[in-house]
Amino acid sequence: MVTIRLARHGGKKKPFYHITVAEKTARRDGRFIERVGFYNPVARGQELELRVDLGRVDHWLGVGAQPTERVRQLVAKWRKEGGAEPVAAVESLATEESPAVAESPAVAESPAAAESPAVAESAETEAAGANDAPSATS
Repeated sequence: MVTIRLARHGGKKKPFYHITVAEKTARRDGRFIERVGFYNPVARGQELELRVDLGRVDHWLGVGAQPTERVRQLVAKWRKEGGAEPVAAVESLATEESPAVAESPAVAESPAAAESPAVAESAETEAAGANDAPSATS
């Protein structure tokens, strides 16, 4: 059985937890399948207290993983705070930039331009390597 649980890291009196997907029989801080977030209960200032990859959590829940009670609370808190919005905003920016980059004529020319210096450089390296090799006639 697969569980979504907290794995403790950090130092003495400074807890830090990774939210991990792991086999139920694995040790608490041991082997895991995937890290899906973190929880920092002693976050101060600009430090993030919580981050959860909701897409991956939903995937694992869909295939039957069982979250612990604390992880269930943390995921609910992340959903309530709107933790998925910044990720969606970044994805929308990336999709908007893609067509503009694809239409750019410089991008179409760049593979050919990148190929020629590499070919010229490899030819120079081979020529220099042939001159540096010790001769067998000496």
